[in-house]
Amino acid sequence: MRLPAVMKTTAARLSALFLVLFALCAAVLVAYMSSLSVRMLTQQTQDTIMAEMQGLDSAYRRGGLPMLVRVVEVRSRQPGANLYLIADPNGRILSGNVESLEPGVLEIQGWTERPFAYRRYGESEAARRALRGEGEDAAAAPQEPNRHRALALVLRLPNQMILLVGRDLGEPEQFRDIVNRALVLAFGMMGVGAFLIWFLVGRRALKRIDAVSQASSRIMGGDLTGRLPVTGSGDEFDRLSENLNVMLSRIARLNDGLKQVSDNIAHDLKTPLTRLRNRAEAALAGKPKTAEYRAALEATIAESDQLIRTFNAILMISRLEAGYSAEQTAPVDLAAIVADVVELYEPAAEAVGVGLRAGAVAAATINANRELVGQALSNVVDNAIKYSAGSGGAPSVSVSLARKPEGLVLEVADNGPGIAPEDIERATERFVRLERSRSQPGSGLGLSLARAVMEFHGGRLELSPQNPGLSVRMIFPGDSRRHDEA
Repeated sequence: MRLPAVMKTTAARLSALFLVLFALCAAVLVAYMSSLSVRMLTQQTQDTIMAEMQGLDSAYRRGGLPMLVRVVEVRSRQPGANLYLIADPNGRILSGNVESLEPGVLEIQGWTERPFAYRRYGESEAARRALRGEGEDAAAAPQEPNRHRALALVLRLPNQMILLVGRDLGEPEQFRDIVNRALVLAFGMMGVGAFLIWFLVGRRALKRIDAVSQASSRIMGGDLTGRLPVTGSGDEFDRLSENLNVMLSRIARLNDGLKQVSDNIAHDLKTPLTRLRNRAEAALAGKPKTAEYRAALEATIAESDQLIRTFNAILMISRLEAGYSAEQTAPVDLAAIVADVVELYEPAAEAVGVGLRAGAVAAATINANRELVGQALSNVVDNAIKYSAGSGGAPSVSVSLARKPEGLVLEVADNGPGIAPEDIERATERFVRLERSRSQPGSGLGLSLARAVMEFHGGRLELSPQNPGLSVRMIFPGDSRRHDEA
């Protein structure tokens, strides 16, 4: 048997499951409370009967049967009286407020095994016939008011007279009927509540899922600018949509970066490849001279090495930005890296008339890759020297390391021409070469690699114009954390 279409939805199934669970819990609770209440009322009834029986026994001991009859007559006429009956040894009723009993009740001694039917004095003949089940009156007479049930204690007196003291069970039965009606009403209310939950909450959830499915279909169709809907309620659907939107944004950014890299490779590597071809063609077109061939081959090898370095830098940037790298990390001394880089570039800086010095350097050890950090710092220092040379005055570059509130700050500052504020964001993109740098050798990947290295180590690269010059800050996290990769 196939389930209805509505039951195939999670919301409908959850509503049905909660309805069944609530119904079972309510049924068990109501049954337990009903049973406990009936037992308590029954126990109270038995205690009341025992107290009445003790009082009658005391009267019998004081005045015998005449005293007992008088006490029974008085008590049976009181409002809300219990059941009192005195019968002869044959079961014929002599006194009390009970006119008839269910057969067999007076034949036992002690507590009645089960509630029995009886009729009080003053009830109609139709009720009597209904109680006995006689004739048409049995069907026509009202049953509920006349078919009383009671619990009683039956004793035989020393003279074999029978004394019965009982109590009507109308209150416990009425209580049970009230509980049963309440249970039916509760089930009905839970059914209506489950339907309302499905209609108001389940349908809303289904609409949101449909909206997510439609947005996903558009995204799978190639529209990476699409985003999953967010209502602002902060529920699990919103959290899921927000996380997926962040993922989609990162995918779109990576795709844009891939497209940009492809365009840049096609544009910026065309020139060196053309030079290689022209140089080889010129060498073949001329007269075969060993010295000229050797010079052409050496220039070709140098150009090829530059191309290889460019491709290696592109691959390294892509791997670092994608969050994957086989590079291992270990505790490294940043101060030692600063000293090594400054010592390495001092001759080159002196050759172009730039003063390179190490400023204040604090002792700092972090968990990082020494080669990557050294490569990033070398790129930044190389750029500072290259663009400071020939800027007039006394060009200088300083490298400092300090522990600040935002983390460990490795700063390279120069007094060269600097970068215009509107070009700061573009300066760290791949293959971007600003107008002032067109005359300088390079591929435009130095700052891009430095930024990727800092992101790999959980830090960031900040560029800020100075007057004059440029400050490049490599900020490592203060707790030296990084993105560990297996």
